[in-house]
Amino acid sequence: MLERARRLITPSARSDVPPFMVMDVMAAAARIEAQGGRVVHMEVGQPAASAPRSAIAAAKAALDGGDIGYTQALGIPALRARISRHYAETHGVTVEPERIVVTTGSSAGFVLAFLALFEPGDRVAVACPGYPPYRHILTALGCEPVLIEISAATDWSITVDALLEAHRRTPLNSVLVASPANPTGTMMRPDALSRLIAAAEGEGIRFISDEIYHGLDYAFPAETAAKFSDNAVIINSFSKYFCMTGWRVGWMVAPEPLMRPIERLQQNLAISVPTLSQVAAAAAFDGREEMEAVKHGYEVNRRILVEGLPKAGLAKFLPVDGAFYLYADVSGFTDDSFDFAKRMLEEAGVAATPGIDFDPVDGTHFVRFCYAGSAADMREAVARIGVWLHRR
Repeated sequence: MLERARRLITPSARSDVPPFMVMDVMAAAARIEAQGGRVVHMEVGQPAASAPRSAIAAAKAALDGGDIGYTQALGIPALRARISRHYAETHGVTVEPERIVVTTGSSAGFVLAFLALFEPGDRVAVACPGYPPYRHILTALGCEPVLIEISAATDWSITVDALLEAHRRTPLNSVLVASPANPTGTMMRPDALSRLIAAAEGEGIRFISDEIYHGLDYAFPAETAAKFSDNAVIINSFSKYFCMTGWRVGWMVAPEPLMRPIERLQQNLAISVPTLSQVAAAAAFDGREEMEAVKHGYEVNRRILVEGLPKAGLAKFLPVDGAFYLYADVSGFTDDSFDFAKRMLEEAGVAATPGIDFDPVDGTHFVRFCYAGSAADMREAVARIGVWLHRR
């Protein structure tokens, strides 16, 4: 009887994906805080600032009105139109509202895109290091993530040569690129992005562009894949630039032939995105001046880390082009980034994410720091890390 019960509740093989380690670090930090400890949070890619005042006001007005029902599966027409206008204003490109899907954050966007584009067994190239859920969602859906190692020699991006070499070994169905990227904070120049899209599509490789960190660019302006192709699938979100992580609202730009399949999937998987979040998102675009001030704060934080961490003992890190991450080489201290991050949390009270979360190949030598908090927190983190490393 007991054995029969065990078989009835055996988890599926597709659910056997690695944890998103950053969430485990956050939980460990919370346990320290619950015991009265002080932790400087640099583990989760979450802005410390709140959503734009315009978004909050719109949400309050919607609540006062009381009409919070289902919306169309593809999203509120006014929000889709406002996102379309954003592409014209920011990038000078035309993206019709009919090609825009509102999603429950970028995470749901990836699920919808992968389901609409791929069959089980399809091979999708992703950068290594890269955002872990790319690999984990693909694996859960029966697809095969193909890791393409990036390095200083490739400007920390997937190159045309690397993509075509991987494609020659075993044909690829798609490539997924993020610029600015997580965890590296590096960016692709527009001409490099254009060449990669052209090369991929020339080989019949579908192109997915993760643009969730657009707007958070410091080295040079980020460019959208929509400028170079109508066939690219683009994923974006209000979580990062607009500081709306918990609102869980994002969007997708898709080629016209995919729109009805995506709509059917959305109807069945979610019905629609939370109405209140959509109303707030449409109004968030009116808060860009406020968000630019937040971005300036990130630039200050970035400078504190770039100048302070080498003095503290972490002198090697990737170019800090965009997003709000610094990916530091800790190989001078350890070959186990998980243990390094664990000890730094327990002994120095600084929470960061081990590189092994992002890179199963060389991530043992890296740690990711998020600098989306306050300048005071960044200064405190640098001081704590310096004292801790000099004691080791």
